[in-house]
Amino acid sequence: MGINFKDAAGVHADALALRADRTRILAANIANENTPGFQARDMDFGATLANVQAEGNGDIGDGGESANLYRVPYHPTRDGNTVEIGVEQAAFSQNATDFQTSLTFANMRFKGLAKAISGQ
Repeated sequence: MGINFKDAAGVHADALALRADRTRILAANIANENTPGFQARDMDFGATLANVQAEGNGDIGDGGESANLYRVPYHPTRDGNTVEIGVEQAAFSQNATDFQTSLTFANMRFKGLAKAISGQ
Protein backbone atom coordinates (compact mmCIF):
# COMPACT_ATOMS: atom_id res chain seq x y z
CA MET A 1 0.00 0.00 0.00
CA GLY A 2 1.54 3.29 -1.10
CA ILE A 3 1.00 6.85 -0.02
CA ASN A 4 -0.69 9.16 -2.49
CA PHE A 5 1.03 12.46 -1.77
CA LYS A 6 -1.68 14.40 -3.62
CA ASP A 7 -4.26 13.05 -1.18
CA ALA A 8 -1.89 13.61 1.73
CA ALA A 9 -1.45 17.30 0.88
CA GLY A 10 -5.20 17.78 0.51
CA VAL A 11 -6.43 20.98 -1.06
CA HIS A 12 -3.02 22.59 -0.70
CA ALA A 13 -1.51 20.69 -3.64
CA ASP A 14 -4.12 22.15 -5.99
CA ALA A 15 -3.91 25.54 -4.30
CA LEU A 16 -0.14 25.67 -4.81
CA ALA A 17 -0.48 24.87 -8.52
CA LEU A 18 -3.19 27.49 -9.00
CA ARG A 19 -1.22 30.09 -7.03
CA ALA A 20 1.75 29.45 -9.32
CA ASP A 21 -0.51 29.96 -12.36
CA ARG A 22 -1.84 33.19 -10.87
CA THR A 23 1.71 34.36 -10.20
CA ARG A 24 2.48 33.95 -13.92
CA ILE A 25 -0.63 35.93 -14.88
CA LEU A 26 0.13 38.79 -12.48
CA ALA A 27 3.80 38.87 -13.50
CA ALA A 28 2.74 39.19 -17.14
CA ASN A 29 0.51 42.13 -16.16
CA ILE A 30 3.38 43.88 -14.40
CA ALA A 31 5.77 43.20 -17.28
CA ASN A 32 3.31 44.73 -19.75
CA GLU A 33 2.63 47.87 -17.75
CA ASN A 34 3.67 50.12 -20.65
CA THR A 35 2.41 47.99 -23.55
CA PRO A 36 -0.30 49.88 -25.45
CA GLY A 37 -3.57 47.96 -25.62
CA PHE A 38 -2.53 45.29 -23.12
CA GLN A 39 -5.48 43.99 -21.14
CA ALA A 40 -4.67 43.09 -17.52
CA ARG A 41 -5.84 39.63 -16.53
CA ASP A 42 -6.47 37.86 -13.29
CA MET A 43 -7.87 34.59 -12.03
CA ASP A 44 -10.93 33.98 -9.87
CA PHE A 45 -8.91 31.81 -7.52
CA GLY A 46 -11.80 30.60 -5.36
CA ALA A 47 -13.97 29.54 -8.30
CA THR A 48 -11.08 27.89 -10.10
CA LEU A 49 -10.03 25.94 -7.00
CA ALA A 50 -13.64 24.85 -6.46
CA ASN A 51 -13.81 23.62 -10.08
CA VAL A 52 -10.56 21.69 -9.76
CA GLN A 53 -11.71 20.13 -6.49
CA ALA A 54 -15.12 19.25 -7.97
CA GLU A 55 -13.52 17.52 -10.96
CA GLY A 56 -11.61 15.40 -8.47
CA ASN A 57 -9.00 14.19 -10.93
CA GLY A 58 -6.48 16.73 -9.68
CA ASP A 59 -5.76 17.98 -13.19
CA ILE A 60 -5.24 21.74 -13.13
CA GLY A 61 -4.92 21.72 -16.93
CA ASP A 62 -7.91 23.89 -17.87
CA GLY A 63 -7.72 25.98 -14.72
CA GLY A 64 -5.19 28.43 -16.12
CA GLU A 65 -6.60 29.67 -19.42
CA SER A 66 -10.36 29.35 -18.92
CA ALA A 67 -10.15 30.98 -15.52
CA ASN A 68 -8.48 34.13 -16.87
CA LEU A 69 -10.62 37.17 -16.42
CA TYR A 70 -9.93 40.68 -17.64
CA ARG A 71 -9.36 43.28 -14.95
CA VAL A 72 -11.50 46.41 -15.11
CA PRO A 73 -9.27 49.45 -14.50
CA TYR A 74 -10.10 52.11 -11.94
CA HIS A 75 -8.49 54.77 -14.15
CA PRO A 76 -8.45 53.80 -17.84
CA THR A 77 -5.63 55.12 -20.01
CA ARG A 78 -5.85 56.53 -23.52
CA ASP A 79 -3.68 53.82 -25.05
CA GLY A 80 -6.04 51.03 -23.92
CA ASN A 81 -3.67 49.49 -21.38
CA THR A 82 -5.62 48.38 -18.31
CA VAL A 83 -2.61 47.60 -16.09
CA GLU A 84 -2.51 49.66 -12.91
CA ILE A 85 0.82 48.95 -11.31
CA GLY A 86 -0.28 49.52 -7.71
CA VAL A 87 -3.20 47.12 -8.07
CA GLU A 88 -1.00 44.51 -9.75
CA GLN A 89 1.74 44.77 -7.14
CA ALA A 90 -0.76 44.44 -4.31
CA ALA A 91 -2.36 41.38 -5.94
CA PHE A 92 1.07 39.85 -6.59
CA SER A 93 2.14 40.40 -2.99
CA GLN A 94 -1.09 38.93 -1.61
CA ASN A 95 -0.79 35.93 -3.92
CA ALA A 96 2.81 35.34 -2.79
CA THR A 97 1.69 35.41 0.85
CA ASP A 98 -1.16 33.00 0.13
CA PHE A 99 1.26 30.69 -1.74
CA GLN A 100 3.58 30.64 1.27
CA THR A 101 0.64 29.88 3.58
CA SER A 102 -0.45 26.89 1.49
CA LEU A 103 3.15 25.70 1.29
CA THR A 104 3.44 25.88 5.08
CA PHE A 105 0.24 23.85 5.57
CA ALA A 106 1.35 21.22 3.05
CA ASN A 107 4.75 21.04 4.76
CA MET A 108 3.09 20.50 8.15
CA ARG A 109 0.98 17.66 6.73
CA PHE A 110 4.05 15.99 5.24
CA LYS A 111 5.94 16.33 8.52
CA GLY A 112 3.00 14.68 10.28
CA LEU A 113 3.08 11.83 7.78
CA ALA A 114 6.82 11.42 8.26
CA LYS A 115 6.32 11.17 12.02
CA ALA A 116 3.56 8.60 11.57
CA ILE A 117 5.69 6.52 9.22
CA SER A 118 8.67 6.59 11.57
CA GLY A 119 6.41 5.66 14.51
CA GLN A 120 6.85 8.81 16.57
